[in-house]
Amino acid sequence: MEKQALNPWRWQDNFNFSQAVEVSGGTQTLYCAGQAAISAEGQPLHPDDMAAQLRLALANLETVLHQGRYDWPHVVRLTVYTVDFDRLFQHYGLLEAKLVNVHPKPVINLLGVNRLVFPELLVEIEATAVR
Repeated sequence: MEKQALNPWRWQDNFNFSQAVEVSGGTQTLYCAGQAAISAEGQPLHPDDMAAQLRLALANLETVLHQGRYDWPHVVRLTVYTVDFDRLFQHYGLLEAKLVNVHPKPVINLLGVNRLVFPELLVEIEATAVR
């Protein structure tokens, strides 16, 4: 499988994402549902703590990826839903740290929403991975 970033500009490099990623020769695609700060029993955790919620959402996403034998370098698209952009950006480095060795960087969409499935949740992340 080959992946190639399509970046007509350079500004996205400051945020560790690509404008587009072209995948050729990939044989399997994994579409991950949104992952949030939810326990294994389905209960929301860490109310009002964006950093803790982002860490757990990323950990839950990794669990799903690993279940399918994927890892961060396979991720080509992330969608991040948040109810609070300001607080998310304060902890955006937690997401960037996961992508430091990923080339090309995945496409990332950040979406503001009024609320998530549980009112305590501040952030949710979904992914598409290809290998």
